[in-house]
Amino acid sequence: METKNLTCINCPLGCALTMEMNGETILHVTGNTCKRGEVYARREVTAPVRMVTSTVRVIGGNLPVLSVKTREAIPRERIFACVRELKKISLQAPVHIGDVVLEDAAGTGIDIVATRNVEVVAGETGGMYE
Repeated sequence: METKNLTCINCPLGCALTMEMNGETILHVTGNTCKRGEVYARREVTAPVRMVTSTVRVIGGNLPVLSVKTREAIPRERIFACVRELKKISLQAPVHIGDVVLEDAAGTGIDIVATRNVEVVAGETGGMYE
């Protein structure tokens, strides 16, 4: 029997979770103050996922970059591939909150969306990233 320790990241409490395992099988989870902690522990051991937040370049906008995030958490092993794809993107302003910036990021089936607005700068024909 093996014991694994994690800190839950589902809420600000940061519960110290302890999992008793037999090989890859989770026998018991303790230390969680809510059901979400147990769900997190089981998922983290079997199929860990993360939200990805980043930025992409914007041409002709009132900001040179736009903050973006995954619509849902993606498998942890696809994070770097997702970020590599985002580094290749340059958008033309305007861009609005919720606009899809990248479909099916890194083959995950999950889109990357804008998290703020970037408006066109009047008379702007390009930007420093053009």
